[in-house]
Amino acid sequence: MIKAILVFNNHGKPRLSRFYQYYPEDMQQQIVRETFHLVSKRDDNVCNFLEGGTLIGGSDFKIIYRHYATLYFVFCVDSSESELGILDLIQVFVETLDKCFENVCELDLIFHVDKVHYILAELVMGGMVLETNMTEIITRIEEQNKLEKSEKAKLDGTPVLIQTYETLDLSILNELREKIAKM
Repeated sequence: MIKAILVFNNHGKPRLSRFYQYYPEDMQQQIVRETFHLVSKRDDNVCNFLEGGTLIGGSDFKIIYRHYATLYFVFCVDSSESELGILDLIQVFVETLDKCFENVCELDLIFHVDKVHYILAELVMGGMVLETNMTEIITRIEEQNKLEKSEKAKLDGTPVLIQTYETLDLSILNELREKIAKM
């Protein structure tokens, strides 16, 4: 099971932290600091797996990470998780972020934190892996974006235009016909 997902920059500033096990706020900050110190002092050409630190659960837990440009993507997991499976999950997460933000960078994580959490929720929920198929994840994100645009259009008072016939539900299509007829 995944206990925590952390993303921090080269200076140890957390850009994303998601804990799937309860820890008090001060303990979470200590975990981020300890994890950063464990991971950042390692060479780039060494293994991406570590035994867990003293705070996150000791030797029964593993820290699996990847370093991309200025960001560390760290998954803290228990011994039941596959190291290679988690490395693949990190890769899927980063590639999905890259597709959604077109060359993801640290600023995207800062200014679009809600979208990053939504993407993460499509991958992992409650510490369990939900989806690893990037095409499926991207499809769900596009559906969410369409829904947000539709809701924004309703709030702005502008009529919602039909974007694609295939994605519309028949009840929505009938509702749109009635609105057009009333105009």
